[in-house]
Amino acid sequence: MTVPQKYRGLPIEELISEGYYDPETRTVHVIKGDELHVRSKDWQVEGVLRMLFHVLDPGVAKDPKNLIVYGGTGKAARSWEDFEAIVNTLLTMESDDTMVIQSGQPVAAFKTDLRAPRVVMSNAMLVPKWADWSYFWELEKRGLISFHQMTAGCWAYIGTQGILQGTYETIGAAAERHYGGSLEGRLVVSAGLGNMGGAQPLAIKMLGGTALIADVDRHMIERMINTGYLDAWTDDMDKAIDMAMQARRSRTPTSIGVLANAVDLLERLVKENIVPDILTDQTPAHDPLSYVPQGLSVEQAEQLRTQDPNKYIALAKETMKRHVLLMLELQARGAVTFEYGNNLRKQAYDAGVTNAFKIPGQMEYMRPLFEEGRGPFRWTSLVGDPNDIYKLDDVLLELFGRNQRLARWIVNAHKYVKFQGLPARVVYLGYGERALFGKVVSQMVRRGDLSGPIWFGRDHLDSGSVASPYRETEGMLDGSDAIGDWPILNYALNTAVGATWTCFHHGGGVGIGYAIHAGFGMVVDGTQLAEEKALRVFTVDPGIGVVRHAHAGYPRSLMTARERGVRIPIMDRLEEKSAKVIEEAKAEGRISDFTYQRVKKDLEEYMARKANYRPPFNT
Repeated sequence: MTVPQKYRGLPIEELISEGYYDPETRTVHVIKGDELHVRSKDWQVEGVLRMLFHVLDPGVAKDPKNLIVYGGTGKAARSWEDFEAIVNTLLTMESDDTMVIQSGQPVAAFKTDLRAPRVVMSNAMLVPKWADWSYFWELEKRGLISFHQMTAGCWAYIGTQGILQGTYETIGAAAERHYGGSLEGRLVVSAGLGNMGGAQPLAIKMLGGTALIADVDRHMIERMINTGYLDAWTDDMDKAIDMAMQARRSRTPTSIGVLANAVDLLERLVKENIVPDILTDQTPAHDPLSYVPQGLSVEQAEQLRTQDPNKYIALAKETMKRHVLLMLELQARGAVTFEYGNNLRKQAYDAGVTNAFKIPGQMEYMRPLFEEGRGPFRWTSLVGDPNDIYKLDDVLLELFGRNQRLARWIVNAHKYVKFQGLPARVVYLGYGERALFGKVVSQMVRRGDLSGPIWFGRDHLDSGSVASPYRETEGMLDGSDAIGDWPILNYALNTAVGATWTCFHHGGGVGIGYAIHAGFGMVVDGTQLAEEKALRVFTVDPGIGVVRHAHAGYPRSLMTARERGVRIPIMDRLEEKSAKVIEEAKAEGRISDFTYQRVKKDLEEYMARKANYRPPFNT
C-alpha cells in the first residue's frame, strides 16, 4: 500500500508498505511467515512485535480502532502514537536492549543483557490510597495512564479460546460436584458474549449442556456465531427460552444467544419460574462505564456514557443491584449459582445488597487447580502455521495423556476451536509439566520439526501471579486474600530468569483498586539460550503459585512441593499452620462446607504420605 508522507523514512514504513499496518484507517494485521522484520534479526524481538500485531488484528481484538483488545476497555497501547513508537523501537532495538513501557507508552530503551527481558512494563498502577476508578479516569483524561486488563496490554491475548478452557474447567467442576460430571439435559444461564464471556456457550456445549446467554450487543453475538462459539441467536426472548427448554428436554448440547439485557432475561425466568441448573455471569461489571444499564440500547448507552458519565454509573449500579437480587432469587429456588470473577457481587453489595456474597466466586471450583500450580498456559505459532499447533496437540497427548481431563480438553479444542489471529492453544498445565513441554517444544523448533518459533505465555489468572480478593485470591485458607506481595514476586522472578517480556498490571478482571497481577511472554526459538531461559521461567512461574498456596495452608500444595522438589525453607511451620487455618477458615465462615471437607481430606492424605518423604530442605 502507499505509505503516507509522514511515515516515509521511519522504521515502520516497511510494515505499512506490506499492509500490516494502515495508519489512515488504524488497521493492524497479524504478521505471519518466516521473514524477520526487526533490524536485530532476532526472534526474541520479532516475537514481541508479532504478538503486539496479533492482539490488535480485527479477528482478535474487540475494538481495534480504539486499541481495545477485550474486557471493556483493555488496551494494547495508550494511543496510536504510542503504538507507533513501540513498533519503531522494536524494529530498531538490538538483541541486548530492553524497552520500558509505562501504561502503554514506551518511556525508555536501555542497553541491558542478552539474558534480560526485551521489554518490561507496568500498566495502570496507582498508589493504593488513590487506586479507584474516579482518580484513574481523571489521570486517563490527562493522558497519564491507561487501562490494559490482563493480557491486552501484556500482548498475550489469543482470542476467546484464551478463557475457554478456564470456563470449561470451572463449569465442568460445578457439573462434577452437583451433577455427576455431565451437563447433559442441564440448562446453564449467563450473560456476556464479549471476548471473554463469549467462551461460555462453547464450554457449556462441550460439557453436554444447553447454554442460554444474554447480551445487549448484536455485534458481539454475531461475532461469536461467526467464530463458532455460539450456535444460534434471536432477539425474541420467548423464542430463546423455548429453544433452550426444548434442547434441555431433548438433552441436546447446544448454545443460544438472546439479544437482551441480563436483567430482562432473569426477570422473565423468575416470573415463569424457570430455574437454571447453573447460573453465572460474565458481563463487564468490573467497569461501571462498560456495563450497560437496563433499558438502554448499546447506542443509547454510548451516548449517555459520553454526555453524563456520572448518571451512567448510577444507572449501571442500580442495574447491577437488580441483577444480583435476581441471581439470589434463582439461587434460593435451586440454581447452582456463582459469580465468574467480574466483581458483580461487590458492585451490588456497595449498592445495598448486603447478602450479595451469599453467591460464591469461581474459585470455589478452580482453587484445586491452583493448589498444584496448574493454570492457563498458552502458546502461538509465531509464523502462523496451524499445523504446528496440531503437532503440539499430539505431543501433549503423548506426554500427559493419562490426565483424562487434559486429554478430553485437547480433543474438544481440536474439534471445536477456530483460531483467531496467530494459531494458538491454551492448556492448564501444572508445575513440572510446563517445563517438560517447553523443553520438548524447544528441541522440535531446533530440529525443524515445527515451521518456526513458538511464543508461550499465560493469563494473569494463574496460581501465583495475582492478588484479587474478589476473584483469584478470594477465601484463602489463612485469610491472605489481599496480600499483594505474591504477584510482585512472580513478576520479579520472571524478570530475573529472563522471560522475553514481563508485565505488571492493575485492575484486570475486577477493576481498578481490586487486583494486581503479573504476566510474561517467552519466545522459544530453538537456541540454547532461549531454551535455558524458558525452562527457568516455566519452573519459577508456576512454582511461586505452589509456594503461595503452600504458605496459605493448602495441603495439596504442600504435597506438590514435597513431591516435586519445590524448596520451601519453613516447610515444618507450614505443616503446623495448615491444620490450624483450615479450622479457622471454617469457624469464620470463609470457606464452604465442601471446601472444608476437601482440604481436611487432603491434609489427612498429606500426613499419611509424609513418612515416605525425604526430609524437607530446611532440616
